[in-house]
Amino acid sequence: MIRLEEIQAQAARAAEILVEAAAPKPGQLCVIGCSTSEVGGQMIGSASSEEIAAALWAGLTPVLEGAGLYVAVQGCEHINRSLCVSRSCMECYGLPEVMVRPWLHAGGAFATHAFAHTEDPVMVEDLRGLAHLGMDIGGTLIGMHLRPVAVPVHSPLREIGAARVVMARTRPKYVGGPRARYE
Repeated sequence: MIRLEEIQAQAARAAEILVEAAAPKPGQLCVIGCSTSEVGGQMIGSASSEEIAAALWAGLTPVLEGAGLYVAVQGCEHINRSLCVSRSCMECYGLPEVMVRPWLHAGGAFATHAFAHTEDPVMVEDLRGLAHLGMDIGGTLIGMHLRPVAVPVHSPLREIGAARVVMARTRPKYVGGPRARYE
């Protein structure tokens, strides 16, 4: 079994790689989906772990919040993939608040931990496709929350614990015709 310190270090490194690749501006929105079961080597939704959630949070949030990002944590399908954000994030992005509180068996360990450790937490229905970057740890499907156009962030770090990690940044759409120019 992978040690919690190693999971924390892997999470921090993944966040560093994502921030470096995306070069986000302060105030932008980063979505995280995570299966602690998958990180622990089990099937998604089968072995939620508060200890793994804490290690992941300790690795991810200093890097992401240090870059000035709002962090949105997606819950599982049992709460319709609603997300935990700070009230200031909800207000900044005009996100629709919902009445639910994640717990270990409906929302998952990571969303539950996020709710307990986010300043002035609220749950929102969705991000309205406004996230600028994101990380999917364990196949939780965060794409619906990202802005178009999502660009994969290729990383030498492919796993956190036993879970596959997929990261993305976004860019504006290309528009125009044959005379258009792009930077």
